[in-house]
Amino acid sequence: MAINEIKFLRPFGPSIAKVHLPNEIINSLNEYVDKTILDQEKSKKLDYGKYLAGNVKQEIVMEESLLESSGLLSFLGKSVQEWIRGSDKKIIKEFKVISTWVVRQFENEYNPIHNHNGHISGVGYLKLPKSFGKPFQTSKEKNVNGNISFIHGARMFNSSSIINVEPKVGDFYIFPNYLMHSVNPFYGEGERRSVSFNAKIDDSIYNVYE
Repeated sequence: MAINEIKFLRPFGPSIAKVHLPNEIINSLNEYVDKTILDQEKSKKLDYGKYLAGNVKQEIVMEESLLESSGLLSFLGKSVQEWIRGSDKKIIKEFKVISTWVVRQFENEYNPIHNHNGHISGVGYLKLPKSFGKPFQTSKEKNVNGNISFIHGARMFNSSSIINVEPKVGDFYIFPNYLMHSVNPFYGEGERRSVSFNAKIDDSIYNVYE
C-alpha cells in the first residue's frame, strides 16, 4: 500500500504527520465496530475504557486479526516510516504496534489532556456527526467544538503551544507518544468515531540520549 501524500506539521517542537486513511480501511473498521456494538457480550469483552483517559461512551480495543486484514497495520507501518524519514532523515527497521482502539464519542463527552505509551501514537477519523454544534459565545472567531488539541511547551514569541485541529473523515495524524493532546466536547446528535494506536520503533532512533 502506497502512501499517496504526507504532510509535515510543525506548529512547535515535535512534528506531526498528516496522512489520509484509505476508504477501504475506513469501511472495514466501521463495519467491524458496527457489528461489535450489536454483540453485547463481545462489546463488553473488548471494552477498553478503563485503560484510557477519555470520558466517552465507549472505547473498543481492536483484535489483532482485524489490524492486519483491514490493511491498517500496513498503512501505519508505511506512514510512520515516511514520517521518520522525512522528519528525522532516518530509516526505521522496527515497527511494532502495542495497541489499537476505537473511540466512540457522543454529545457532551470529552477526552482530557493526556499522552500515550510506546514511542509513536496516532489518531484517525472514521465517522463524524453532521455538526459539532455552535459555540455558546457566537462572537468566537473559530468553533473548536469536537476538535483535537495538540499541546507542547509554553506560548512564546514566534512559538505557539497549542494547535486545534478540526477532524475530517479519513484524516490521520501521527505524533510522538509524549505529545500532550485533548479532545473537546461537541453538542448535538451523532457519533464522533476515531481509531488510535500506540507503537514502538527502533530504540536507537527514538532514544536521542543514547
